Amino acid sequence: MSEVQSVDRAAQILHLLRVESPLSVSEISRRLAVHRSTASRLMATLESHDLVEQEGQRGAYRLGFGLLRLASAVSARVDLSRDAQVCCDAAAALLNETVNVAILDAGYAVTITQTVGQRMVGVARQYVGQRVPLHATSTGKVLLAHSPSTEQRRVMAAPLETFTAATISSPEMLAAELNAVRQRGWASAVAEWEEGINALAVPVRGPQGAVVAAFSTTAPAFRLPESAFAEHVALLREAAEQLEHRLGFLAEDPHRPRDAAGGAAGAFPED
Repeated sequence: MSEVQSVDRAAQILHLLRVESPLSVSEISRRLAVHRSTASRLMATLESHDLVEQEGQRGAYRLGFGLLRLASAVSARVDLSRDAQVCCDAAAALLNETVNVAILDAGYAVTITQTVGQRMVGVARQYVGQRVPLHATSTGKVLLAHSPSTEQRRVMAAPLETFTAATISSPEMLAAELNAVRQRGWASAVAEWEEGINALAVPVRGPQGAVVAAFSTTAPAFRLPESAFAEHVALLREAAEQLEHRLGFLAEDPHRPRDAAGGAAGAFPED
């Protein structure tokens, strides 16, 4: 039996047990039209990974708790995208600018949700699904600043592509920028990826306190000058805190500084 055929049959077994459970080895071998010894080996392998379990010492099989651990990783991403959209909509309504939530994926920041502001002149680009550089974007800097040191070293060891005259292209400058992001709790990109476009981002923490996403706003530089950063960051933090609440992170984070402006209390949906 080939490895691919084994994987296919293992998947069939899981589908069978999802529909009808428990099933004996004999019943599974009959359903798959394979020898009982083949079915027994497949079940033993699935059991070793906690994907199935026996009812009793020599009983029939049912789905195992290992599937819950696998499913939790998927459901977490689904919940993040769904809940992030609600918070993006609320933040965009207040800021009247384009708002995004991005995650770290394979060395890039990838936007999973976006709400476009309704300004006559704005950022109309569709960012959802787009991979953007970590060193030249506000979301990328937030995600990189809170990523493992091995990921930071990997990014700084590679050539830092230049997109505009303002793009950080020096590993030393990037290291200093990431340290500043961690200290102040937010990141900016001032015409670093696109000319005439500024962006701000704050971290979003998951149930265990680790940064799982970045919440950002993007706007033309004339409407998001550096003098307006504090006001926008305060609103982004409020949005990020509401998203964190939805994700199950309830504790106050001692490492995330809050400026005097604070957040816009009650401005974002609780449910």
